[in-house]
Order: sequence, then C-alpha cells, then structure tokens
Amino acid sequence: MIGPFLGLDEVASIAARAHLGQVDKAGRPYVEHLAAVASGVRERGGSDAQVAAAWLHDAVEDDALSEEWLQAAALPPETKAIVLAVTKRAGEDPADYAARISGTPGALLVKEADLAHNADPARLAVLDAATRERLERKYARMRALLGL
Repeated sequence: MIGPFLGLDEVASIAARAHLGQVDKAGRPYVEHLAAVASGVRERGGSDAQVAAAWLHDAVEDDALSEEWLQAAALPPETKAIVLAVTKRAGEDPADYAARISGTPGALLVKEADLAHNADPARLAVLDAATRERLERKYARMRALLGL
C-alpha cells in the first residue's frame, strides 16, 4: 500500500485473482486483456488512478468483484468512478453507456485502451467470421459514440 491507497502491483494482483480461470473469446487467460488495457492506458499518458481502473475495468461487470467491494476498497475516488463508468449494465443503451463514460473524468482514456485491445486485428483473427464481424461492428459503433 502506498499512502492510503493500494499500489498498482496490488491492484494488478487483485484483478488477476478475481478473474482467475476466466478466458477471453479466443480462449486466452483474461488477465492478458487486463494487462494490455493497463499498458495501453499507461502508453496513452494515463495516471496511476487510470491504470488501476484499467486493471479493474471489467471486474464489476463480470461479477469478479462486487460493487460493494469496489466502494470499500482502498482506491482513489477517481479509480472507483472510472470503473463504475465503464461497467456496462444489463440492457443498457449503448448511447447512454457512452455518455456516462464521456461524462466521467478519466474514463474515456480507459475505454479507448479497452476498445483498442478488443479490436486488435490479431485478437480478432482467431475468431470465427461471424463473431469477428459482430465484434468489429460493436467496437466501431462504440468508438463512434465516444468520438474516438
């Protein structure tokens, strides 16, 4: 712990444990996606609070960690707000989701890194054509809604 907040190594470890056993659509360990998004945030000039949010960006959405855990965690308020902003809710309209991300300081950068990794042609290439095309459309629509 650094000061009152968890350090990035601790956050990464918590995220890895929370997603243990999960795989992405290509069958790769899910932690690889989290690490890539965290790295993408750092490469885009993101703050430590944003990098921490990148590690945790899917934790609540995937039920890997609860919203109650997040609220009680020793994390900066900005990190918590970003994680909740990028957490998609069941049945939520994509435009409403994009508006919440755009309206939360720091969240757009995290979502940009997430979309960049999700839409990586090398990752998509291993999927069947129908899934690849569906995801390409989904990611392109979200990028447009976010103005990316």
